[in-house]
Amino acid sequence: MKKIGLVVKPDKAVRKRADAFEAWLSARSVQVIRKDLPSPDPQKNRDPMPAAPSDLFCVFVLGGDGTFLSAVRWIGNSSTPVLGVKFGEVGFLADTTESNLTQAAESVLQKKFTTVPRMRLLVSILRGETETIRKTILNDVVINRGALARLAHVQTFIDDQFLTEYRADGLIIATPTGSTAYSLAAGGPVVHPAVDSILLSPICPFTLTNRPLIVPDSVCIKLKLAKGASDIILTFDGQAGLEIDEQDTIVVRKDRHPVHMIILPEHTYYVVLKTKLRWSGGRV
Repeated sequence: MKKIGLVVKPDKAVRKRADAFEAWLSARSVQVIRKDLPSPDPQKNRDPMPAAPSDLFCVFVLGGDGTFLSAVRWIGNSSTPVLGVKFGEVGFLADTTESNLTQAAESVLQKKFTTVPRMRLLVSILRGETETIRKTILNDVVINRGALARLAHVQTFIDDQFLTEYRADGLIIATPTGSTAYSLAAGGPVVHPAVDSILLSPICPFTLTNRPLIVPDSVCIKLKLAKGASDIILTFDGQAGLEIDEQDTIVVRKDRHPVHMIILPEHTYYVVLKTKLRWSGGRV
């Protein structure tokens, strides 16, 4: 018996569709491990979910990109393949849509799909020599000023070599997958997921010569705030965050465990890209 994970967006219509899909899977002798996400609370970080079972055949994600990122956190370092089913607005991380859900599920159950690895980043926060926090992210880690803060001054080192001090509203460190998320809105480039790289995109830089930068994924990036920094927030995939100050060093490097995304035969990255960005008249 196959065991499949089902991660569901906190939306009444989506949960109703998930009920029908769960019944459809059960009728095909598939055991469903379902995770209904709670409604987001802007006043607090989301509570960490218990880890997904390690023996899942795959995970279906019903929702938008935020739901997909939650599902990735749920499976942790597992190599379980994940399929996004778009119920959100844009859905760069989704490979199919609600209208094609059962057709896509038939292909998956018959193993008529391929997977592609998507790089994740490992983010550590050091206070002195002590690691206080360790997170893996699929899209981006962002240093952002708070509501009343002045410009963030972020000292940036690549492989222990000083690069620059970004003076900006913030700084985004993104994977190629995350290049179509916040980094794109901040003026960063679109990078194909197969390109082994890490992006640094300043948010509204004070100096116009501070432009987005692409570096090899083999580097180690270290970030420190200038003295006197306050009301500065660090967020992980836009889903969890904490306040940081000049005592913290943020270390970002490639993680050893990629996310394995399911790709159905009729879909390619370029088709998804031009459709989502509405190039040449494509529709979302």
